[in-house]
Amino acid sequence: MKEGIHPDYREVVFQDVSCDFKFITRSTIATRETIMFEGKEYPLVKVEVSAESHPFYTGKYKIVDTAGRVEKFRQKFGNVGSKVAR
Repeated sequence: MKEGIHPDYREVVFQDVSCDFKFITRSTIATRETIMFEGKEYPLVKVEVSAESHPFYTGKYKIVDTAGRVEKFRQKFGNVGSKVAR
């Protein structure tokens, strides 16, 4: 490979801030923060959701009843602001 044209591919720690879960992987992402992890210093990338906290992977997925919410809204506000006469 040519020198100087490829990004720096190195080990990086990704931290899920919602559940404080950390894992090491390789990435070219540029970071400003570092962290000591397992006795070694790594670049740190903070993420909001990972497989450790996402509802689909944790089994805590809940189904939202949108039909009930729409009916509740219509009962509360009726035809106010509606362009269609009912």
